[in-house]
Amino acid sequence: MSAAKVQPVVNLKEYFKDALHAALVNQRLSVEGETEHYVVNVLTLFARSEALFEPTPTGRRLKPLVILLSEALEARTRDERNRGLQRLGDVSLFIAGFLARGFARKVVDIDYHIAMGGCAYGTLARTAAPRGGCALARVFAELAEKFQPMVDALNELSEAGYAHSHEDVLRLYELWIKTRSRRSYALLKRLGIEPVGGAALRALH
Repeated sequence: MSAAKVQPVVNLKEYFKDALHAALVNQRLSVEGETEHYVVNVLTLFARSEALFEPTPTGRRLKPLVILLSEALEARTRDERNRGLQRLGDVSLFIAGFLARGFARKVVDIDYHIAMGGCAYGTLARTAAPRGGCALARVFAELAEKFQPMVDALNELSEAGYAHSHEDVLRLYELWIKTRSRRSYALLKRLGIEPVGGAALRALH
């Protein structure tokens, strides 16, 4: 596989805005403008590693989602709790969308991140509206409802120009089995694989 050509980006936020919109159109995923803008901001923020990874005695590390959830639930105030849940949702979305290939050798899988992120956003949607955060409540509600399709759109954005190996085909099938991702289904069809359940997965091995 030849190395991907590096494209210079002058404005990262504008790049993510255009790339995400194109991916949403291609995935036939319709979301409100505020939701699209929110996701662009998440991508721009976490493009800086210091915003995603947290300092530890052994260097910067990604905090496990269960720890983020525990910290949010044990927060002293409602605002701290909501900020914790928001970070949990944002981190889950970014990891599932941009680092999906890294799950191939991990115990914790992408469906775990989808479940955690969707639940975090859903909880925020229910708690933000009564406190006057109607705009953000709508964003969180839509992200909770469309978390999996949004992950598909981010997967497309992150994998532009990527050539799938035999191991990737197996991984795509596993993702489809776990999440019924429309994008994984379409990619498998494009690669000549008919997703029809466990029998096809066994045939790939």
